[in-house]
Amino acid sequence: MKLSELKTHLKNVNQVNFVQPNGNYVPRHFHITEAGLVSKHFIDCGGTVRTEKAINFQVWTAKDIDHRLEPNKLLKIISLSENLFGNEDLDIEVEYQTETIGKYGLDFQGENFLLTAKQTDCLAKDNCGVPQDKQKLQLAELESSKSCCTPGGGCC
Repeated sequence: MKLSELKTHLKNVNQVNFVQPNGNYVPRHFHITEAGLVSKHFIDCGGTVRTEKAINFQVWTAKDIDHRLEPNKLLKIISLSENLFGNEDLDIEVEYQTETIGKYGLDFQGENFLLTAKQTDCLAKDNCGVPQDKQKLQLAELESSKSCCTPGGGCC
């Protein structure tokens, strides 16, 4: 989800609910303790230098169970942070700690913000020897295709 999408959704909801990939809700008394720009400058396994930027929100729960972050308050936090983001409409990542600190993508469904699982990937598959996945065909598909080796097909 881009920052512009988050801001639009926040204007249309009554409360901010985060749902973890396992379906559990982040406790209602969470805080946004950081809003930042994360920049990654790296070289992939194929030797290509790359950069990535994202907006990062750190979600944290404390023992103050009476706390509740309202949509307008989160919009104010975003407004204070936008100069830091370079006024770019970047993807959002959310840090949230369960057993360890997890980094999630963000999506929206109904009235809830969904923390989505992120996956690692090789960015240089063509350079580092990772075999391409072979296309699987059904036997029935092969039978229906025209073959040059049919009677009168001219291959013999």
